Amino acid sequence: MKVLVPVKRVIDYNVKVRVKADGSGVDLANVKMSMNPFDEIAVEQAIRLKEAGQAEEIVAVSIGVKQAQETLRTALAMGADRAILVVASDDVHKDIEPLAVAKILKAIVDEEQPGLVLCGKQAIDNDMNATGQMLSALMGWSQATFASDIAIEGDKAKVTREVDGGLQTIEVTMPTVVTVDLRLNEPRYASLPNIMKAKKKPLDEKTAEDYGVDVSNRLEIVKTVEPAERAAGIKVGSVDELVAKLKEAGAV
Repeated sequence: MKVLVPVKRVIDYNVKVRVKADGSGVDLANVKMSMNPFDEIAVEQAIRLKEAGQAEEIVAVSIGVKQAQETLRTALAMGADRAILVVASDDVHKDIEPLAVAKILKAIVDEEQPGLVLCGKQAIDNDMNATGQMLSALMGWSQATFASDIAIEGDKAKVTREVDGGLQTIEVTMPTVVTVDLRLNEPRYASLPNIMKAKKKPLDEKTAEDYGVDVSNRLEIVKTVEPAERAAGIKVGSVDELVAKLKEAGAV
């Protein structure tokens, strides 16, 4: 079985995001970028499937700017076999929207014919949580989202999902699209020898035009603002005062 893993280049999760003074977006100047953490979990899961003898090849895919090569090299260093970079923009501030990404991924899936697509449940920059579901719809494949456990059993995949009320276990028919959640695994660090080997692994470069997909934005970001600061807490002297304060705040 071949596993396809889309990965996205985002601001590193340890970096405090700064909003531009004009509110037109976030400032990416001299900001550390890395692989989306949920995608890292998807790469790790694909590697574990290969180590268990359930996958023969792992193909990492990234859609965006040329600099996403670094993100793909990270996936290759972790254990992916080859990579495909689809250059869809020259502007690092342009975010390719989920529908365009899903259309490009569909074209790649048609070419590569994987048995499983593993995606992060969402990207931490836009939190859309839509690409995996859109790809499933475009392909007519089954889907399982928010996966915290995956077991491949023949032509079925048993997936435990994280839902509001707890955990839900479903069985889907392969081929399938699975989006992964935080508790699925702990991604490995790429060793120095594997980082060196990754430089020699194949990385094909394509464009959105090669797949006939229009990546023009359909959505317009009107304004970007910092989140409101949390209000300071207060001390109360008794339970009655606490209840009174809660009533004033409309919490009870």
